[in-house]
Amino acid sequence: ICLDVFTDPVSTPCGHNFCKTCITQHWNVNVPNQCPNCNRFFYTRPELRVNTFISEIAAQFRESAQQETKLEKTEAEIHQMIQKRQLKIQEIKHSVELSEEDADREIADGVQVFTALKESVERSQTELIDTIKEKQRKTEKQAEGFIKELEQEISELKKRSTEVEQLSRSEDHLHLLQSFRTLNTAPPTKNWTRVRVSPPSYEGTVVRAVNQLEETLSKQMKKLFEVELKRVQQSAVDVTLDPDTAHPYLILSDDGKQVKHGDVKKNLPNNPERFDLCANVLSKQRFSSGRFYYEVQVKGKTDWDLGVVRESINRKGRITLTPQNGYWTICLRNENKYGACADPAVRLSLKSQPQKVGVFVDYEEGLVSFYDVDAAALIYSFTGCCFTEKLFPIFSPFLNAGGKNFAPLIISPVNQTE
Repeated sequence: ICLDVFTDPVSTPCGHNFCKTCITQHWNVNVPNQCPNCNRFFYTRPELRVNTFISEIAAQFRESAQQETKLEKTEAEIHQMIQKRQLKIQEIKHSVELSEEDADREIADGVQVFTALKESVERSQTELIDTIKEKQRKTEKQAEGFIKELEQEISELKKRSTEVEQLSRSEDHLHLLQSFRTLNTAPPTKNWTRVRVSPPSYEGTVVRAVNQLEETLSKQMKKLFEVELKRVQQSAVDVTLDPDTAHPYLILSDDGKQVKHGDVKKNLPNNPERFDLCANVLSKQRFSSGRFYYEVQVKGKTDWDLGVVRESINRKGRITLTPQNGYWTICLRNENKYGACADPAVRLSLKSQPQKVGVFVDYEEGLVSFYDVDAAALIYSFTGCCFTEKLFPIFSPFLNAGGKNFAPLIISPVNQTE
């Protein structure tokens, strides 16, 4: 009666089959004891017997229907998975296109820079050769002048020699006496004893040319770093300090942007996240992929540490800051001693003291770079790093030193110039 798959199928004495519930409800509501199919009437409600054969067929049909439903669901899921993967293919292809554009742009910039450098080298080389040749020309010109004078004097002396020889053959004694006074006088000649043609001095010529080339190279490098800094600044993120990780002597600002070392140890719970000996604090933010960049003002400080650390670092007791221990940091000590906390440590020689330090991380590339923001100069880079955990920015204002190092480290907003 329901025209659906039989549920608990039963047979009437007339041989027709119905769902047990359907036929029972029909007899209770409509014409009692009458077959809805052939309209045969039964004087008494017949005993309904379960049709085992149809019941088994119905069960098989129902199971088949369920399997078909599951197959349809599976097919839909597979289709959805295919769509996701097709979208991922498009995303990857688009990433490759963007990467190719970046590569082409980087090659073009690199070719432009190296072309300018080659032109500078060739120009410097030409100027150097011209300078040396000009000195040689002056020497040759001086020598030619001396030779000309000497040849003139030789000509005069030869003339005098001829006159003397002719006079010596004369038998006119009166003429000899009269001419001897004139010929006995030395001809007008130069004293050539101390005259020298010294080769020109080339000391410092090549050095000065190289220094000029170095100045040109420095200017080109500065332009490159300015472009690179603007590029990494596009990965700027908002970073705030996590008070649950701060050493008890550290004082954090309410907005979580500043930290300095105080003279009073606060009574704070020694939770697992907190540093208990080293004056460090981590950020609330953590990063496990992509690129990120932030800037920290270090103006007025004599000592500090900055960088990133992995999540599983040891925060208790004495800590050695090395990449092997999960620390990628640089530091300042005693106002002017800069270093990269590598293994072994690297002493950094900087042209100027940074007032603001930029920190850039490329997780997949395994790169951590530090920049002098105001000078647009690269301070140091950790390369070839293998990151497998979440990374946290780390800040250490170091000890107060009787107020000498009381200035705070300040997380500054990034000025992303065009």
